[in-house]
Amino acid sequence: MSASPTPSTWGTCSFCGVAVPAGATHCPICGAAHPIPAGATASRPVRRRVRLTATLRSAIVIAAVVGLAYTLIAAVLAGPPTAPDPLTTSGAYSLAPGNFTVLWGEITGGDYIQGNYSAITPPGMSVDVAIYNSSQWSWFANGTGTPGVQWNNTPTWHGAIVFAAPYTDTFYFVFTNPLPASSGITIELYVSTVYESDVAEDGGI
Repeated sequence: MSASPTPSTWGTCSFCGVAVPAGATHCPICGAAHPIPAGATASRPVRRRVRLTATLRSAIVIAAVVGLAYTLIAAVLAGPPTAPDPLTTSGAYSLAPGNFTVLWGEITGGDYIQGNYSAITPPGMSVDVAIYNSSQWSWFANGTGTPGVQWNNTPTWHGAIVFAAPYTDTFYFVFTNPLPASSGITIELYVSTVYESDVAEDGGI
């Protein structure tokens, strides 16, 4: 059995510059023919090409490492992606007689929603406000039975909302125009709510 070639007997690829086993007729990496045998001196153009190829290879590796490092550092500094909570909102709504509008979103148990609402026009028109959990909302939306509520108001034209979620669930804030359809009176309502976390900003309790 013949011995494997030692590094000192390996040649050099005349195109990409990598080490080529002794006796090989083609580079095992790039496939170029006529590698430079060990101990032989390549022509000046070949040496220049090999140096240029090695420089370009090193530049590509360095650029890849720098790019990867930049991407990782930027991701760490940016932190996790955030999106506005659907229960942090404000806006005006038109409630036709007998109809309602709803704001909904998931609330973590112990967190709370605070805000306020006002009937803009006609002045002094009362609005019903009720908060349902996901099961109660299903009953309400499908008209099956009389659902309980998590919170509701005494009908009035304006009021505050302060609701602490007893557990994590999707909650529905329903604003209803209690007037019969025959009244023809549409109520313009303004609502503002803010999701508040029960965890202190500094991480304390």
